[in-house]
Amino acid sequence: MAQPNYYNRGKIPVWDFIRDQELDFHKGNAIKYICRAGHKGSAKEDIQKAINYLENELQHLTDTSERIQAVLSDSFWDDWTDGPVLSDI
Repeated sequence: MAQPNYYNRGKIPVWDFIRDQELDFHKGNAIKYICRAGHKGSAKEDIQKAINYLENELQHLTDTSERIQAVLSDSFWDDWTDGPVLSDI
Protein backbone atom coordinates (compact mmCIF):
# COMPACT_ATOMS: atom_id res chain seq x y z
CA MET A 1 0.00 0.00 0.00
CA ALA A 2 1.48 3.33 -1.05
CA GLN A 3 1.73 6.01 1.60
CA PRO A 4 0.64 9.56 0.82
CA ASN A 5 3.49 12.01 0.10
CA TYR A 6 2.96 13.89 3.35
CA TYR A 7 4.11 10.75 5.22
CA ASN A 8 7.19 10.27 3.02
CA ARG A 9 8.99 13.61 3.25
CA GLY A 10 12.02 12.51 5.29
CA LYS A 11 14.63 9.81 4.95
CA ILE A 12 12.33 7.17 6.45
CA PRO A 13 8.57 6.94 5.97
CA VAL A 14 6.63 7.91 9.09
CA TRP A 15 4.92 4.52 9.37
CA ASP A 16 8.29 2.73 9.17
CA PHE A 17 9.69 5.03 11.87
CA ILE A 18 6.72 4.30 14.14
CA ARG A 19 7.23 0.55 13.70
CA ASP A 20 11.02 0.81 14.09
CA GLN A 21 10.57 2.63 17.39
CA GLU A 22 7.88 0.14 18.48
CA LEU A 23 5.54 2.98 19.42
CA ASP A 24 2.09 2.14 20.70
CA PHE A 25 -1.10 3.38 19.06
CA HIS A 26 -1.34 6.75 20.81
CA LYS A 27 2.34 7.73 20.54
CA GLY A 28 2.47 6.53 16.93
CA ASN A 29 -0.56 8.61 15.97
CA ALA A 30 0.90 11.66 17.69
CA ILE A 31 4.08 11.28 15.60
CA LYS A 32 2.01 10.77 12.46
CA TYR A 33 0.02 13.97 13.00
CA ILE A 34 3.11 15.99 13.95
CA CYS A 35 4.94 14.88 10.81
CA ARG A 36 2.07 15.71 8.48
CA ALA A 37 1.15 19.03 10.15
CA GLY A 38 1.05 21.73 7.52
CA HIS A 39 1.37 19.26 4.65
CA LYS A 40 -2.22 18.00 4.62
CA GLY A 41 -5.03 20.29 5.63
CA SER A 42 -4.73 22.47 8.70
CA ALA A 43 -1.45 22.37 10.66
CA LYS A 44 -3.34 23.59 13.71
CA GLU A 45 -5.84 20.73 13.44
CA ASP A 46 -3.07 18.13 13.09
CA ILE A 47 -1.16 19.52 16.08
CA GLN A 48 -4.39 19.45 18.13
CA LYS A 49 -4.92 15.81 17.13
CA ALA A 50 -1.35 14.99 18.21
CA ILE A 51 -1.94 16.73 21.54
CA ASN A 52 -5.18 14.78 22.04
CA TYR A 53 -3.36 11.47 21.51
CA LEU A 54 -0.56 12.50 23.88
CA GLU A 55 -3.03 13.66 26.53
CA ASN A 56 -4.82 10.32 26.26
CA GLU A 57 -1.50 8.46 26.64
CA LEU A 58 -0.57 10.65 29.62
CA GLN A 59 -3.94 9.95 31.27
CA HIS A 60 -3.43 6.21 30.74
CA LEU A 61 0.03 6.38 32.32
CA THR A 62 -1.32 8.43 35.23
CA ASP A 63 -4.20 6.00 35.82
CA THR A 64 -1.84 3.03 35.64
CA SER A 65 0.59 4.67 38.05
CA GLU A 66 -2.21 5.39 40.51
CA ARG A 67 -3.39 1.77 40.34
CA ILE A 68 0.15 0.52 40.97
CA GLN A 69 0.57 2.92 43.89
CA ALA A 70 -2.71 1.67 45.38
CA VAL A 71 -1.50 -1.91 45.14
CA LEU A 72 1.81 -1.01 46.72
CA SER A 73 0.27 1.07 49.48
CA ASP A 74 0.84 0.12 53.10
CA SER A 75 -2.81 -0.83 53.66
CA PHE A 76 -2.67 -3.38 50.83
CA TRP A 77 0.38 -5.10 52.29
CA ASP A 78 -0.94 -4.84 55.85
CA ASP A 79 -3.84 -7.06 54.79
CA TRP A 80 -1.34 -9.62 53.48
CA THR A 81 0.80 -9.60 56.61
CA ASP A 82 -2.20 -10.62 58.71
CA GLY A 83 -2.67 -13.80 56.70
CA PRO A 84 -0.66 -17.01 56.65
CA VAL A 85 2.91 -17.04 55.42
CA LEU A 86 4.62 -19.91 53.64
CA SER A 87 6.40 -21.01 56.81
CA ASP A 88 2.99 -21.50 58.48
CA ILE A 89 1.78 -23.89 55.79
